[in-house]
Amino acid sequence: MSLLQQIQESVVQEGADLGSILLKLRLLAARLGSDTLEEWVKHESEGYPRDSDVPSYRVVGVTYRGTFSGPFGSGINNAQIPPYLIEKHAGESWTKYEVRESIAAVDEMVKKNASDGGSFGIDASNLILLLQGKVYKGYACNDVSGSISPTSFYEIQQAVRSRILELTIELERSVPGAVHVAFGTAKAEKKDAEQVQQISQQIIYGNVSTAVAGGAGSRITVAVNEKDTESVINHLVKSGIPEIDAAELAEIMATEEPYSVEEPFGEKARKWLGSNLKKAAEGTWGVGVSVATKVLTEAALKYYGLK
Repeated sequence: MSLLQQIQESVVQEGADLGSILLKLRLLAARLGSDTLEEWVKHESEGYPRDSDVPSYRVVGVTYRGTFSGPFGSGINNAQIPPYLIEKHAGESWTKYEVRESIAAVDEMVKKNASDGGSFGIDASNLILLLQGKVYKGYACNDVSGSISPTSFYEIQQAVRSRILELTIELERSVPGAVHVAFGTAKAEKKDAEQVQQISQQIIYGNVSTAVAGGAGSRITVAVNEKDTESVINHLVKSGIPEIDAAELAEIMATEEPYSVEEPFGEKARKWLGSNLKKAAEGTWGVGVSVATKVLTEAALKYYGLK
């Protein structure tokens, strides 16, 4: 059984240890020459440093409660503080907490909640000064506590599992050589490494405006200019879509306007997608369905000036 198949088999098993799955994925990333995938696995395994961005699925909501004292011995205890006020007076970083701990620590938090229940607290002592006199008029803020729902940690677990599975499925479809990687296998060819880089970037971070090229974390910005069909074609071709199909879609896009930001295609373009995305599913394109959809959507948003 190949390394990729071992990862797939493990990740779909309920309760399987994500730590050991990530170790195998890190080895697969090294064999395929993907710096992006290696870096993600390393951060998930060891935790995210303060100077690195965290993926969107690791940004969780925080709720706050406070204790306030007023005149003549009056007081308000354990009162929920609206997120709007927190963001207004202290900043959005207080309501959107970045979970930087390793996946092993996240697993422990989930297990802890399963055994004793409850939520997880964060140090919110600095908020006392930032919110002083700004929540209830005439009342002093004496204490603030912040908590994260245990569900948030479970969702991080599931997001990591989902990305590992989606990634391996996409590699299986788009990079045939990935299926044959086993212990002791030599590094993949450069063309496969570049494809793996791009797939990893798009599935893990959802960022299709940047294609990651091989070599020491180098990045190539793929620009799609507003109302510039040539830049659309170049972007799609670099992403693995044949030039004849890329040119056909670009021509259609030039003749119509999109429905909205959420639906950045016109009627003809939507019909084209319906009939052509099956090429990605069949392996005719050099990119799978999931990645192709993201690439095409991003190109449309930039072409129409919606992003």
